[in-house]
Amino acid sequence: MRVSRRPCLAALIAAVALGGMVAPQPAHAWWRGGVGFGFAPFAPYPYRYPYYYPPPVVYAPPPYAVSPGGQSCYAGPYVCPLAVASPLGAPCSCPTEYNGRAGGRVG
Repeated sequence: MRVSRRPCLAALIAAVALGGMVAPQPAHAWWRGGVGFGFAPFAPYPYRYPYYYPPPVVYAPPPYAVSPGGQSCYAGPYVCPLAVASPLGAPCSCPTEYNGRAGGRVG
């Protein structure tokens, strides 16, 4: 019993032809004529400016840090924070351990 090779040969030819049509095409370079000297004073493409980056965002410090005021009250052995910044040397008071107040100065 002999097997015919024609169907196999036809399938091989069809596969090669189909593969040639599916293969990617090479890129075509365009030559517009002229002579180059290593630099292009009149380039064939438009000049693009460099990308502009905006300046960074700078946040202003809070208002209490700008004023030259004190943040703590110094009353002898007691030191306590102030709720609102006060001028340096202004009178203030801190609570004591016996529910009293000790007078001092903002520092």
